[in-house]
Amino acid sequence: MAAKGPLKLKVKGGKGSKGSSSSSSSSSSSKYQMLKDWTNWSLKKAKVATQYGFIPLIIIIGMNSDPKPDLFHLLTPV
Repeated sequence: MAAKGPLKLKVKGGKGSKGSSSSSSSSSSSKYQMLKDWTNWSLKKAKVATQYGFIPLIIIIGMNSDPKPDLFHLLTPV
């Protein structure tokens, strides 16, 4: 799997960039689109954090268990 570049949000024009003919429906649809983009971006970041943090979390939990195993015993399938 190839690595992807950093995620960049698409920024729409600011206030007044479309002129004075903006309606409330376009405003609500742009808010919906911004919410949708932000949600997708945050879920992608959470997915990456979960993927890279799951195994270290399991190792930390295993090291703090009651019969204190060595790191070698946690990493080998014995």
